[in-house]
Amino acid sequence: MVQRAFKGRARATGIAKRASCHTLRHSFATHLLEAGYDIRTVQELLGHRDVSTTMIYTHVLNRGGRGVKSPADML
Repeated sequence: MVQRAFKGRARATGIAKRASCHTLRHSFATHLLEAGYDIRTVQELLGHRDVSTTMIYTHVLNRGGRGVKSPADML
């Protein structure tokens, strides 16, 4: 029931991509990793037994040279 309602609302708002409740889980994990949370913390929060399952979310973090932050950026 929740899944059907979620998909219906996604369509109604004009989101062209496929969306499901599981999409929220992926977004949660991705945002945690982008914010600098440890992969093991994310693994525990998602309930993965193996860290390699959690590593799937790191593919979006490939930012090249832009991924490096200077300590001066925190000032």
